[in-house]
Amino acid sequence: MTGPKVPRANVQAAEAAFEEHGATRRLAGRAALLVAAVALAFSTFQLVIAAFAPLSSLPTRSIHVGFLIALALLVHPVSRRADRSRIAWYDGAMAAIAFALAFYHLVFEADLIARSGDPTIADLAVGTLFVVVLFDAARRVLGPALPLICLAFLLYGLFGQHLPAAIAHRGYGFDQIVNQLFLGTEGIFGIPTLVSATYIFLFILFGSFLEHAGMVNLFNNIALGFVGHARGGAAKVSVVSSSLMGTISGSGVANVLTTGQFTIPLMKRFGYSPVFAGAVEATSSMGGQIMPPVMGAVAFIMAETLNVPYVTIVKAAVVPALLYYVTAFWMVHLEAGRANLLGLPKEECPDPWEAIRRKWYLVLPLAVLVFMLFNGFTPMFAGIVGLALTAVLILGTGLAAGFRSLAFRLVFWIALGVTTASFFHYGIVPILVMIAILVAWNFVAQGGRETLRIMRRSLVDGARQAVAVGIACAIVGVIIGVLTLTGAASSFAEFVLAVGERSLFLSLVLTMLVCLLLGMGIPTIPNYIITSAIAAPALLTLGVPLIVSHMFVFYFGIMADLTPPVALAAFAAASISKASPMRTGWKATHVAIAGFVIPYMAVYDPALMLQPDADGVLAPLAVLYVVAKALLAIGMWGGAAIGYLFGPLHALERVAAFAAAAFLVAALPITDEIGFGACAAFLAWHVWRVRRAARRAVPPARA
Repeated sequence: MTGPKVPRANVQAAEAAFEEHGATRRLAGRAALLVAAVALAFSTFQLVIAAFAPLSSLPTRSIHVGFLIALALLVHPVSRRADRSRIAWYDGAMAAIAFALAFYHLVFEADLIARSGDPTIADLAVGTLFVVVLFDAARRVLGPALPLICLAFLLYGLFGQHLPAAIAHRGYGFDQIVNQLFLGTEGIFGIPTLVSATYIFLFILFGSFLEHAGMVNLFNNIALGFVGHARGGAAKVSVVSSSLMGTISGSGVANVLTTGQFTIPLMKRFGYSPVFAGAVEATSSMGGQIMPPVMGAVAFIMAETLNVPYVTIVKAAVVPALLYYVTAFWMVHLEAGRANLLGLPKEECPDPWEAIRRKWYLVLPLAVLVFMLFNGFTPMFAGIVGLALTAVLILGTGLAAGFRSLAFRLVFWIALGVTTASFFHYGIVPILVMIAILVAWNFVAQGGRETLRIMRRSLVDGARQAVAVGIACAIVGVIIGVLTLTGAASSFAEFVLAVGERSLFLSLVLTMLVCLLLGMGIPTIPNYIITSAIAAPALLTLGVPLIVSHMFVFYFGIMADLTPPVALAAFAAASISKASPMRTGWKATHVAIAGFVIPYMAVYDPALMLQPDADGVLAPLAVLYVVAKALLAIGMWGGAAIGYLFGPLHALERVAAFAAAAFLVAALPITDEIGFGACAAFLAWHVWRVRRAARRAVPPARA
């Protein structure tokens, strides 16, 4: 049996009902063609840059941001009250001006290098106008919170010398500020924009191609087939399908709006409350940002920031990501036991092996991508190869469906094998040649034109999905630029260090609160960039390993999207489940309890993130020990949060379960021993009580 599909129209309707990234125009006719043409040109530009690198770094970043601003102004109106059926003339004019200004670094590249640090009036005028337009684009796409935070830092850079001595700086001229933000690589064209213009765009495009090729429906069918018939199977399908979706898409809200169209109604149909259904989907979808290989694109920024191989970041994230989804799975299992919820009838579940047999080739690009990333290839090269292979498969399967010829299929798979084998020697060229041949054949193939439409939609949607991430990476460069110029990050770091001298735990809590507060108004990527620049160095000084300190702030940036009062993923799920957004958010924090606990456990025992100890040794037994400890703590906390373990838990039992598990978090003297003893005693008591209650419930046999 084939599982139900998620129609693209339903996803678009959900996106229209819940606007994560500001007001969006609903265009048709020539206006829609204009936006599609700009998006198509954007994707083409990025592919050419990735494959051939014809431009130097700074012009590449500048033109990338120019495309982002142009698309943002064309797609997002000036306000929610503006006419959304057409593009206002002033928006079109601003988009054209911003795009033209983006070529300033390319046209005057040699002159700018020659007069570096001594900007002219023209440099200042262009830089000022570009920054102003960028702020407006960020306001339209991301809402007011992040631009206001960036504006506060910009004002600090301009007038911070007039503040009290404790936080004041020596003073900087307007020309120094513009030079820092626009003319160099320390501001809006810094590392976040570099990563957006290289790795991030490619992986967003990769996910778009796989989504349009049918990967979402494949994931749903696999999840339905393997766990749909289990106890509480509807919610377990949500956890499994969202975890699979997280491997190709790093946007939690996008995952909610895609997989949630199928999983949330399914959970409600089989007895889960609308609040719990929305919370499960929000939690499962947000976990995609910590699920390798994409990890919400933060992995690439973290690797560049720390100057470590990408695979190092992925290895550190693997165990916590698996524990996160084990937690979500355990929570829905306990909720199903508490409410006595059954799974789907076996006959209504598709055969997962049949689904894999029919669409196995969609997994091939993802497998090739992971293989290349773990075998020394750069993320950019791995991304372009995975993307090209996906395009070849889409075109090839479309042609095979059109020709219905066994001979053609045989020739295609032979050609694909030759191309795949030869790219290690000749690079990307054989794949590009094969794509060109397949595109030409699609023009004349019956049924082949539909595959070209899929390709076009994938390129357009990928470019549009990249706008929010790219704009966030660019605008947050204002903060990084000001912090670099003034050294202001040291003030907060000194405060964290002062607190840490008394208690590392209090420093961690302070850092967590900062991440959660920032995450209420800004996306995960800028949240990580800001907090990693301010708080992570302080944690490193307090003895927290480098990668663990950055993962700590990254995790709580993600948890902010689940934590009320501003919980975008929970709000998106609530728009589908028709439940209270606030109640959905609070329930999501219960389901995602591992996301709040695992970062603390990793600080006290870095083996949880596969990091070596103080002697530089990573012992397998140490990893197994901390994972076992984490699983036990998660199991106990799940019972405390749901109120059910092997049977119902009373209020005092829930408190006792929570307290017993809490001792397992901190690796301090005797805390583990107390935690294991308390957990064992509690479990023994609970099992005894449940069995006694079961015996009492059985009526005595008649004589």
